[in-house]
Amino acid sequence: MWSYVQYRNIGASASSRARNRGGNRNVYNSDRSLNPSRLEESRNTPDKGQISNDDEAEAGRALESPEQTPNGTPDPDTGHIVVETTGDDDDFDPRNWPLTSRAKNIIILGLLIFTQAWAGAADSIANTKASQEFHVGKVTQNLSTALYLFGIGSGCLFVGPLSETLGRNPTYLISTFFYLFFVLGTALTKNAVGMYICRYFVGLFASATLGINGASVKDQFRPVKTSFVFPFIAWVNVAPPVIAPIIGGWILSNPNLNWRWMEWVLLIISAAAFLLALVFLPETYLPLLLDWKAKHLRKSTGDDRYVSKHAEKPSLLKGFKSNITLSRHFLIEPVIAVLGAYLVLLYILLFTFLSGFEYIFKNTYNLSDGMYGSCFASLAVGATTFMLTVPWLYNWTRNRTQHVHGAPVTPEFCLWPAIYAAPFLPISLFWLGWTNDPNISIWSGLAACFVFGNVLIAMYVSSYEYIIDSYGDHAAVALASITMMRYLIAGGMVMAARPMFEGIGVHWTLTFLGCISALLTPGPFLLHKYGYDLRKRSQFVMNKD
Repeated sequence: MWSYVQYRNIGASASSRARNRGGNRNVYNSDRSLNPSRLEESRNTPDKGQISNDDEAEAGRALESPEQTPNGTPDPDTGHIVVETTGDDDDFDPRNWPLTSRAKNIIILGLLIFTQAWAGAADSIANTKASQEFHVGKVTQNLSTALYLFGIGSGCLFVGPLSETLGRNPTYLISTFFYLFFVLGTALTKNAVGMYICRYFVGLFASATLGINGASVKDQFRPVKTSFVFPFIAWVNVAPPVIAPIIGGWILSNPNLNWRWMEWVLLIISAAAFLLALVFLPETYLPLLLDWKAKHLRKSTGDDRYVSKHAEKPSLLKGFKSNITLSRHFLIEPVIAVLGAYLVLLYILLFTFLSGFEYIFKNTYNLSDGMYGSCFASLAVGATTFMLTVPWLYNWTRNRTQHVHGAPVTPEFCLWPAIYAAPFLPISLFWLGWTNDPNISIWSGLAACFVFGNVLIAMYVSSYEYIIDSYGDHAAVALASITMMRYLIAGGMVMAARPMFEGIGVHWTLTFLGCISALLTPGPFLLHKYGYDLRKRSQFVMNKD
């Protein structure tokens, strides 16, 4: 809806330029001066006024010179006028929109992300009740979460090219529309197979929102501002899977409600977010906006030379093939391998806890469903507490760039939150595992989860900012590659979580995961030290400074 208003406004602006060109002798912009037939028409039209010799000379110079004009840059080879922004301060660029407008966009996008990330754990706490109703085992019922994760992982291969062909807005809205139908199907299904199929498609259509949201931030904010925005985006990505079980626990404890109400709650909040996005979320992908401008200029002026670089992009099918090829290359990039390994481990832990908390807290301390679900609040509070550092991180980044508007940030600088947080990941896991005893206060385990929540956000923010600042236009594919791997591997580990906790116990399961995280601890520091050299060798890195 809002993107349609944008499209109409761009058209109105183009029409206004065309009218001014025809009706005001003092308005002599690039459109007319670059079109000899229109110049001749103006000479021979008395009511439009005569053009002075100086104006005629200026038009001749514009025809011969390829320098940029108010509407585009002439291409002397093709004769086209390539529609571009007029500079770094052009209001057409979403990065120059009013801050209140961009903040509104990020809040609405955040609501979409929040609800669709919530879907990952919407029914996880109801594993026992659902498995009893469907007459399947608890491990089998974990397919509900695993297939959602597999859906996101498989969808991430395609959402990048879709968003760069159709635009961010249609990709979000169309995918969310179908997502809502499959959430409804999950709530109404009468058997396990139907539920698993619906859950896969819930994840598949959520992949658009969860896979490209980092690109939407890049569309609207320069490097320094992202230090303020990304912590919020990180929070709405990782907090919902641990907030959903809190609500779910109290739904289960209410004798008047059954476990399907978790799906109904998800549907209600997702539909509300969709309606807000439908009405108020604009298009932010600048190449597509310039393409709209070129179309309207062709229509308003009758001059077919106006084109955009977006129109010259390869077809959607070629985009899919290119994305798959690039994804394969990105997965072996040293930078992606290090940060990707961390994010994969964090998501394994996040979704393993959906089953693991039953063994860590509910069985150990004999908790009710409501109290068991509330234990997830420790993760949510930890993740939220990191948000308190955002003003400090922003000021630190601004000082680093000496408050120069639009100044770039060295990608390695973005790694400092991860460097400080990395040692606390194994500490929190060993702490949680080896204080898991009914004779030790439950608050010890909750405090360990609080620390893990802080680490989760810090690592997420550092990884995404580093990749976006390093890979530029390739960042969307790089992020999609990491997103694909972390969801696919996390989906597999969800199926292994219950057998691990039941087979080797809480202590040794968390010790095993803690040892893996300890091996990864030096990763951010080493990347900070050697990242510059790695980036210089990469064929995909845009920012090699």
